[in-house]
Amino acid sequence: MKKKLFGLAALAVVTFGLVACGGAKDKTDDSKSAGSAKESSVLKVGASASPHAEILEQVKPILKKEGVDLEIVQFDDYILPNKNLAEGDIDANYFQHIPYFNLQVKENNYDFANAGGIHIEPMGLYSKRIKDIKDLKDGATIITSNSESDWGRIITILQDADLVTVKDGVDLETATFEDIDKNPKNLKFIHNINPEVLTTTYNNDEADLVAINANFAYSAGLNPLKDSVLLEKDNSPYVNIVAVRSEDKDSDKIKKLVDALHSKEIQDWILEKWDGSVKPVDK
Repeated sequence: MKKKLFGLAALAVVTFGLVACGGAKDKTDDSKSAGSAKESSVLKVGASASPHAEILEQVKPILKKEGVDLEIVQFDDYILPNKNLAEGDIDANYFQHIPYFNLQVKENNYDFANAGGIHIEPMGLYSKRIKDIKDLKDGATIITSNSESDWGRIITILQDADLVTVKDGVDLETATFEDIDKNPKNLKFIHNINPEVLTTTYNNDEADLVAINANFAYSAGLNPLKDSVLLEKDNSPYVNIVAVRSEDKDSDKIKKLVDALHSKEIQDWILEKWDGSVKPVDK
């Protein structure tokens, strides 16, 4: 009888232990599930500080209402945002225009998709030496970035100002300085500087004209509409986009992000914030 009772007691202990372990496991699993749910609501987007990250900050509360926690990761260069996206460190990036995006995808074999165009930032040429392009001297030096996708953009601005022409049949979007046909003022071009250094180049008065991407100009306190000597026209194809890995193009979170960026509330805010020098688009 004692042996039988002892056996029952042992069985009860074992059974209790199994139930206890099972209960602990269930609790752990529940905790993991809760953590996974929390992680799934986070959307990490890489962006340049201005205007991209500033725009995303305005989008945060809109996405929060949609159940998406937007985390903004700021970058100060043009290489890491795409590299980090390819490696899965971020879910999307918002810093680059379409020609740069296309060039990066081609050169690096990135499996990326354009999730939507958001705005256009006008490229400007700035000077410490002249206020009017008519005062540009013969043999003047123009410094541009080493980003080849911007060269055609700059050449287009110069051609619109009757300062250069390109050879027949050249696509301006992909033009290089070797494609310049006529250069009556004998302009000299230096294009070996990283884009993020151009504002320093301008402040140091290192050339007659310095071509600066708008996001870096804003960060340095320059307004393209007011401070540039030359500014590209409104029909620019250089739309800034949200880029994602191709597999995530139809993601619910990405769609919510793009919809929020296209909302009237955000587009109106963009126009007011930058006095019309950042122009929102809706596709």
